[in-house]
Amino acid sequence: MTDISLDTRSRILDAAGEIFAVSGFRQATVRQISARAGVNVAAINYHFQSKDNLYLETMRHWKNIAFRKYPGELGTSQTDPPEKRLEGFIRSFVFRILDTGVESRFGRLMAREFAEPTVALDVIVEETARPMLGLISSIVGRITGQPPESNTVLYCCASIVGQCLYFLYARPVLLRLVGQDRVRSMEMDDIARHIFRFSLAALYSIRDEKTGDPQ
Repeated sequence: MTDISLDTRSRILDAAGEIFAVSGFRQATVRQISARAGVNVAAINYHFQSKDNLYLETMRHWKNIAFRKYPGELGTSQTDPPEKRLEGFIRSFVFRILDTGVESRFGRLMAREFAEPTVALDVIVEETARPMLGLISSIVGRITGQPPESNTVLYCCASIVGQCLYFLYARPVLLRLVGQDRVRSMEMDDIARHIFRFSLAALYSIRDEKTGDPQ
């Protein structure tokens, strides 16, 4: 692929990311995307063949950008204690969806996809959601002493991820509840730290209920 062709593809993915995030798959049109990218419709058909494939490739493109900056465990490894890995997972997740730069585009695309599922959802689940669930389940299982495949661990994982997503999905409500200045003052670091501390306390409580050894 030539440099010109790569540049065209990149401009299309950039335009598609913004339009799909704002309008959703069904409302967005190929003509809107071509106009934003400064290319003709034929160029989109050449590079992506269809709107469905363009959408899926757009999700993959922006996922790679987001995960390149904020990988799954953000500065931790499998040899670290599970508590440290949990903190890394939460920080990475929060930063990935709340970053004000282009890295947040994947989070906005995912929010649209969850609200208005498309034929791409099955692929997105297998390529993104399932590996993330496997990662956090293994971490939570180690902390609680419960099997990673148990319902208890699943509920805990859902609760942790739900806390993170609240600050993305509920932002319009928060703006009205506490005001723009207060919402803007909420730093990603503070949000991630709170979710980690809150979640870890709950996980320890579940662990101690199982062992009968309250701290």
